[in-house]
Amino acid sequence: MTDRPARRTQEQRRAETIRRVLDAATALIARSGSRAVTLAEVGEAAGYSRGIVYHHFGSRERLLEAVVDEAQRFDVPAYDGDGLDHLVRIVEAYLRNVVRRTPTARAFLQLWGEAIAADPVLAPLFARRDADFRQLLANVVRQGVADGSVRPDVDPAAAAVLIVALVRGTGLQLIAQPPVRNVPALIREATRSVRAAFAVTP
Repeated sequence: MTDRPARRTQEQRRAETIRRVLDAATALIARSGSRAVTLAEVGEAAGYSRGIVYHHFGSRERLLEAVVDEAQRFDVPAYDGDGLDHLVRIVEAYLRNVVRRTPTARAFLQLWGEAIAADPVLAPLFARRDADFRQLLANVVRQGVADGSVRPDVDPAAAAVLIVALVRGTGLQLIAQPPVRNVPALIREATRSVRAAFAVTP
């Protein structure tokens, strides 16, 4: 007598459907941007109908919001008493996340470009999330100033804007065609630049 596989719960089936829809939407956006992507295309690519996409997300706008949330997610290293080192490790984690999740990163940067072009759905989504990311970075800079690892004359808000520009621009290079040949060297130079810019001068 063989054991039967356990039946999946409704919640597990729902989670799998959402995962497949998000993966399909991400792949389509990574390939050609969001403007031409329809719920019907996403449903078909995920192996479902348009109705299932609408059922779980309600609208194209909410689907895009979910893709943005998913694409922006990465593990932020913990503060260990050295603010400058914390800042460097955040930059490194961000860039390694871009490399590891290339389709997701490509979708994110496609959406970011559309937001910059004042897309009415994406612009406010990115405005809120980018403000939160800059605030996180500014707080890390303040920690560094307080613990003595970051120069006391550094403006935290301005530094945060600069770091976002660095990671987004470097991220674009990491997924560009033709691809960057020496990814570790590029990430190493990005983190070295952060140390050089904000370290306390002996």
